Amino acid sequence: MSTTYTLPTSFGDTPVTVLERGQGRPVLLLHGGAGPDSVTGFADLMASRSPFRVLTPIHPGFGGTPRPDRLDSIRALAEVYHRLLDHLDLTDVTVVGSSIGGWIAAELAVRAGERVARVVLIDAVGLESAEHPVADFFSLTLDQVVDISYADPDAHRIDMSTFTDAQKAIAAGNRAALQTYGGRSMADPGLAPRLTGITAPTLVVWGEADGMVTPAYGKEYAAAIPGATFCLLPDAGHLPQLETPDALLTLIGRLVDDPQADREG
Repeated sequence: MSTTYTLPTSFGDTPVTVLERGQGRPVLLLHGGAGPDSVTGFADLMASRSPFRVLTPIHPGFGGTPRPDRLDSIRALAEVYHRLLDHLDLTDVTVVGSSIGGWIAAELAVRAGERVARVVLIDAVGLESAEHPVADFFSLTLDQVVDISYADPDAHRIDMSTFTDAQKAIAAGNRAALQTYGGRSMADPGLAPRLTGITAPTLVVWGEADGMVTPAYGKEYAAAIPGATFCLLPDAGHLPQLETPDALLTLIGRLVDDPQADREG
């Protein structure tokens, strides 16, 4: 089921399209720069195998959706999703975010702690690191992005020449929205101090083969969040929900069942 909500925010009314699957405990699943298609299969898996009500919003500007001019930062997106949780009156929410979706999830956990019960950050960006900076995505060719994003790059090659004009327009819109929200560096110097305000049990999951943001960067991320657990997934890169979805779902299920369980990996 797909619903478009118009949410009041500090920068005006904002339309957000949300796809909903399954029934049970609420999960807000936030996609990364690869767009909403990068979490579609995983959302289906979660809803079919677990007692979860999975909500997957499309960040405005992605997937051909409109983006208000003043909606131009990750913190602004976090405000939008805080309003969404308020509008739906959701509590005990597990927020799961991939890449920039992880960045949004972290900001949302800071500002909506009363509604967010658990946080899962999957190869998240946003943290400024002098020793392990995020790769310069916007300087890379598509093949180079694939090379550093997957444990098995050849299984995930994309041939843009096969895209229709409509698909090419959406891809260009996704790229523009990504740069607007995250900036060229995909990092915010002010994020680390804010991460100390996350009180929900947090699991930081990282693909062992991620070259976009390395596992060392992921460990820095986990260290910045009080009580967070870091877990490394073998046979996965920047998008474990595509390469090792079953293993990722198992980790999320354990967190939901027992937030205090030892998940070191």
